[in-house]
Amino acid sequence: QLQASGGGLVQAGGSLRLSCAASGRTVSRYHMGWFRQAPGKEREFVAAVSWSGITTFYTDSVKGRFTISRDNAENTVYLQMSTLKPEDTAVYYCAARDGSYYYLASSYDFWGQGTQVTVSS
Repeated sequence: QLQASGGGLVQAGGSLRLSCAASGRTVSRYHMGWFRQAPGKEREFVAAVSWSGITTFYTDSVKGRFTISRDNAENTVYLQMSTLKPEDTAVYYCAARDGSYYYLASSYDFWGQGTQVTVSS
């Protein structure tokens, strides 16, 4: 089970750090990702990190502002979000996958419940 936390209400330009803690299983051998879904929109890829933490991927709109990282000893993945914009407002989900195609939601094997991020202008 994955438990996402750290969301909240923040003003534009502010920062938040999301956490995704795994319980009941270890995710140290899984690649991990963050997705988000805004009202009326499809779920979209945000960032991904390889199981080792060495390789990361980002969607273009968050490059330079968001940083994904993981602590396998703590069984936790993080998403540090800075310089937040109103268009970052969404429910953020973490997920774990064993295979390829980091940007496809269908590639992920299990998901957390989501945490709301709201950025006010």
